[in-house]
Amino acid sequence: MTTTDPWVPNPAYKVPPPVSYPPEEGRFVRGNDLSPVAVCVILKWPDDDIPPDIERLVRVGVETGAALAGTLQTENIGIEKMICNLVANPNIRWLVVCGPESPGHSTGQAVQALLANGLDENSRIIGAQAPTPYLYNLPREAIERFRQQIRLVNLLNEGDPRLIRDAVWSCYQEEPTRFREYELFDPGAFPAEPICASLTWRVRQPWYAPRDAQEQAAVDRLQDLMARIKAKTDAERARRQAEGDS
Repeated sequence: MTTTDPWVPNPAYKVPPPVSYPPEEGRFVRGNDLSPVAVCVILKWPDDDIPPDIERLVRVGVETGAALAGTLQTENIGIEKMICNLVANPNIRWLVVCGPESPGHSTGQAVQALLANGLDENSRIIGAQAPTPYLYNLPREAIERFRQQIRLVNLLNEGDPRLIRDAVWSCYQEEPTRFREYELFDPGAFPAEPICASLTWRVRQPWYAPRDAQEQAAVDRLQDLMARIKAKTDAERARRQAEGDS
């Protein structure tokens, strides 16, 4: 991988994402894998009542050139799934967050706080105003990669499609381009291998953590089992792909 400054414009430096990218399912559309930008539209409505304007913002994002564009609803598992998909593609360097804030989850503010502050010792997003901003299901390595790889373009509480289009367009320019208070450009892929793993332990209550060594051991056994199953599945998928190519 390159050893240059990861935030010097280098739009020619791109890497192919792994076969299993994006590892997590969700309400998103996959666009250009080599794009340096993803679009996150905050969602405060239930699944069966999503306004057309929100769906339009997602379409605008990917049609303008984003690698991924989708909605984000919760301040815990929702953010974790987003992190999984972003750190699996080192080409993604900017995250445009837009749409109306969720009054119940404060999801957009939680994303801002995570990028700015990280987690405390209890896996809580420092400075988040959300009720349950706990990220228990990801290793710290993935969370820190997210914070190193991604920069925020904060358009929270804004939903003009033209604004989203301009933000995405600015992110993939070869030279620094002024967009509001940001200097946006394509810095090329983040200079480290992708982290490509799915969530392995989805707690029913996101504020819950193992209370003692016995519960932690049970979690560790489950995670180990699921990791071995995933490795076996990935190996079988790679074998089938190799046979198909031949």
